[in-house]
Order: sequence, then C-alpha cells, then structure tokens
Amino acid sequence: MASRQTLHELPQLYSAADVATALGCSEWWVKEQARRRRIPFIKSGSGYRFTKEHVQEILNILEERPQGTSNQSPENGAARRRVRPQAGTPVVQLRARRPRRAKNVA
Repeated sequence: MASRQTLHELPQLYSAADVATALGCSEWWVKEQARRRRIPFIKSGSGYRFTKEHVQEILNILEERPQGTSNQSPENGAARRRVRPQAGTPVVQLRARRPRRAKNVA
C-alpha cells in the first residue's frame, strides 16, 4: 500500500500574482505565458498555480547569457528565439495586394 503524503509534505503552490511579483512583471503576462504553454504550471480549479521548481524553471527559461559563454540548449528556450539576418543580406520589398472587396477600377 502506497504511503499517503501528509499536509507538510505537499508542495507549496504559488498564484500567478505571487510569481508576477517575484519576476517583476504583470500577472496578465504570467497567465498569458502559461496559457500559451511557454512556462510550466499546474492548472487547478482556482486557476494557474506554480511550485518552487516551476518558478526556478521559468527563471532558467528567461535567463539571458552573454554570447561568448552560451551553453544553452533547445530545452532552455533558445530554439524559440528569432535569429536576426546577417548584415549584407538582401532585403525583399513586399507589396500590398489590393483588398478582395475592392472594386475593379479601370
């Protein structure tokens, strides 16, 4: 028979507002990142909840390192960042199409 965890052994859960205060951002931002599955969370009946381990992982995801000492892996979120084109890359000029509902003017 599996042993039951007592109340003292259960992980403490933090609200999105608590995490936002710790990160120095808005509660909306934390909820939006969780909704888009960009940060780890627990979804409970009362909303998004976070453990200490979740907050530490969020900090690791958001961490920026100097370019010379980068040892980031795709798990750290490095693969999701956009890469800027190199200088000297030709720029393609885009032209807007005429709206579909526009009348043909001759």
